[in-house]
Amino acid sequence: MRSTWLSRAGVGCALLAAVLTVLVVSRWGPLVSYDEQLARDLHPYAVTHPGVTHLVRVFSDWIWDPWTMRALAALACLWLWRRGDRSRAVRVGAATLVASGVQQGLKALTGRARPVWPDPVDSAQYAAYPSGHAMTAAVVCGLLLWVLPAKVPRAVAGAAWAVAAVSVLGVGFTRLYLGVHWFSDVLAGWLLGAALVSLAAFRHACSRRSPASPRADGPAR
Repeated sequence: MRSTWLSRAGVGCALLAAVLTVLVVSRWGPLVSYDEQLARDLHPYAVTHPGVTHLVRVFSDWIWDPWTMRALAALACLWLWRRGDRSRAVRVGAATLVASGVQQGLKALTGRARPVWPDPVDSAQYAAYPSGHAMTAAVVCGLLLWVLPAKVPRAVAGAAWAVAAVSVLGVGFTRLYLGVHWFSDVLAGWLLGAALVSLAAFRHACSRRSPASPRADGPAR
């Protein structure tokens, strides 16, 4: 039952991301209008509140930076490996690497331009779609929750979920606030990240299912 739910969640997120990608590439009017309106609403505040903007940049460029997230994933891999849980260690590492490849591939495929401002408060390289920050945060935070030991105290588990949710949603907001991404870039990053986490967990669940091996201690009676 759990593996079925994971499979459906992963496929659903992947299909939504595919539809969103088609809409972005075709420059669907309502989506473009919403992206541009939200960007125009946020940018003036970022320009006129430099103190808040500096704090947002610290979170975006350091605390929730993709390389910070990848370092956390690497530490999780080492921890799992030392505990003997090598299957999940490999899947965490593989999912993190795949996420990096997927986001760079889609950036090259879509070539979407980032927002352009006469008075920018931040800058970013490469194409806009999808948001690498949002996708990496979704993948790593989702994987870290997946490998969280089942026997941790409920308060610890609740705190972990809260930190993960704030990180994933927060990093998406920072990229919009700083004017370096459109909302659909961030949404695609979240969807693709959720799809990869679901796939990693689903594959692990399937690998643990093995047919009952016949007894080798004598003929059946």
